[in-house]
Amino acid sequence: MNRCEACVYYIYDDQEECYSCMVNLDEDEMYRFLTKTQQSCPYFRLNDEYGLVRHQN
Repeated sequence: MNRCEACVYYIYDDQEECYSCMVNLDEDEMYRFLTKTQQSCPYFRLNDEYGLVRHQN
């Protein structure tokens, strides 16, 4: 599993029948992503379904 698959923004699109990132990158961010000059995604948020429950305890 890569890091994108664990992100909250990585959503299944029923129309396209595939997963895709729902973050809208601007032109500079898209360039860094495509050229792999950025080490990690600045928008990554762990898709932790139990995080809210742990926080409430």
